[in-house]
Amino acid sequence: MANAFFTDLLSTISERGRTLLRRGGAPDTKQDASELIELCEALLSGRGEASGTAMAREVLDRYHGLDAAGRRSFFEALVRDFGPDREKVAKAIENWRANPGDGNGGQLHFASEPRRQELIRRLNRAPRGTSELVAMRADLLALMNGAHDLAALDRDIVHLLGSWFNRGFLVLRRIDWSTPANILEQIIRYEAVHEISDWNDLRRRIDPVDRRCYAFFHPALADEPLIFVEVALTETMPSAIAPLLAVDRQPVAIERARTAVFYSISNTQRGLGGISFGSFLIKQVVEELRRELPKLDTFVTLSPVPGFMQWLKQANDVPVTDDDRALLQHLDEPNWFENTETIAQLRSLLEPLAAHYFLKARTAKGRLIDSVARFHLGNGARLERIDWLGDLSAKGMRESAGIMVNYLYRLDDIEKNHEAYANDGVVVASSAVKKLLKGEGRRLLDMRLS
Repeated sequence: MANAFFTDLLSTISERGRTLLRRGGAPDTKQDASELIELCEALLSGRGEASGTAMAREVLDRYHGLDAAGRRSFFEALVRDFGPDREKVAKAIENWRANPGDGNGGQLHFASEPRRQELIRRLNRAPRGTSELVAMRADLLALMNGAHDLAALDRDIVHLLGSWFNRGFLVLRRIDWSTPANILEQIIRYEAVHEISDWNDLRRRIDPVDRRCYAFFHPALADEPLIFVEVALTETMPSAIAPLLAVDRQPVAIERARTAVFYSISNTQRGLGGISFGSFLIKQVVEELRRELPKLDTFVTLSPVPGFMQWLKQANDVPVTDDDRALLQHLDEPNWFENTETIAQLRSLLEPLAAHYFLKARTAKGRLIDSVARFHLGNGARLERIDWLGDLSAKGMRESAGIMVNYLYRLDDIEKNHEAYANDGVVVASSAVKKLLKGEGRRLLDMRLS
């Protein structure tokens, strides 16, 4: 209610400001980036609240009228012309050198801030400004596409969004069948791990007694979940996804549930990429579940391994022999997993390779290859188990030869595991996973001796 009142108030101020400005540009006609830059300069130089709010709204409206080339020109101008004021920076440096105290240090800090940061703050005052700036950053990421010429602008936007989407502003809400339909539609649309086929499929994931779904919301995007997690309550740690999603499965009686399984975590806002909510989400959901169900004693994921097959096919450091390479060709055969002999041969090869992938393989920059692994290990989880043929879907077979993994969140060890990974790059793993890595060495030695 209060949020709706505030939004209406901003809209009223904006419309009154438009009347004062008497600007009549049609936002849905094709716009020119140079005109938009002039309007941004005017927004930075203005002081009036009503006119400033109206001008911010008009900048955002006219931005929508830019095509891809116009948006790139707009972003390039923000990088080129809206950096720090060089004269102010030079004067602040001179003052600080003459008297390096806190006062002059603060002056230097504020003088060195790019003007585009203040511009973004003023754009945020417009009605729906936060939501549209998130969408604008999504446009920016698409236009960057790995290039670095717009990186300075991206850093500034991330810096501000990181503050505005601080954990303290986020609200955890449970998603169930009584949640408004417009939010449920977004759960279906943004599910990124295991596709939700229809409304019945969604209901099977959020309505039964042994299923939960939670999402983080922000006051400025009240009806848009930022990230959500789907949870299955089970008796034991699962090793495959199909039984959890089966249409005809029997729900687990809640009094028998001892394990909470996080089997899907999905972000919904591309413009918030790089601003992590996932670790806070998992930890708060664990707290919620423990309050509701004190008998739960195991918190674990059932996670995909999206980078495994690409590494297996393309990396130069895959520890395999020529005979292994020949065996791996079976992975290109349809339904290879229905042949008992092929399954046994590939399992003896792929499980140790998966252990190597997690414990030894790294990118050129020394990072773990797998993004899901980086996320959970960085949050303090332990690599608990490698699940052979855990995902027989087309996507699972294509990305990981069906392999899934369990990451265990043992509450007493989370901080210790996080520090080991963050400071030293140590992958905390169970003895079962480590034994698989040793098995790889024995297998290669046997191949060389035979």
